[in-house]
Amino acid sequence: MSNQSLGAKPTSLPSKNLETFENPNKTRDFHIHMEIPEFTCLCPKTGQPDFAVIYLDYIPDQACVELKSLKLYMWSFRDEGCFHEAVTNQILDDLVAATQPKFMRVTAKFYVRGGVFTNVIAEHRKAGWQPQPRVELTQFESQSNIRG
Repeated sequence: MSNQSLGAKPTSLPSKNLETFENPNKTRDFHIHMEIPEFTCLCPKTGQPDFAVIYLDYIPDQACVELKSLKLYMWSFRDEGCFHEAVTNQILDDLVAATQPKFMRVTAKFYVRGGVFTNVIAEHRKAGWQPQPRVELTQFESQSNIRG
């Protein structure tokens, strides 16, 4: 067997520190949608891993969440025992504290465990903020811009 490394040691570590950057267009309400398909935490009862897709939707006010810090933040739950409801609300609370958005929704879709799928949705709305009326446009097929 060779003594050669199969790769370098990771240079990043999980972190609860959420960094932000200035909203590039404070005069317009725009929707930021993120999908985090590799979220993991531990079941607080059994210690077994729980897997989820986290969907983050928000309308920023003064700040947006920085992507690398969000990835490291999500990674920080990997070794923590968390009830699905508690971790979804904790993610929302931490992101709201960091960004102070006009609106934010965290949707956590946990994979099946014991025959049960769990979806948890938590929302924040800034006091006094009202969304613009929705404009219905023609819908495009899913992945319509992918050729193959």
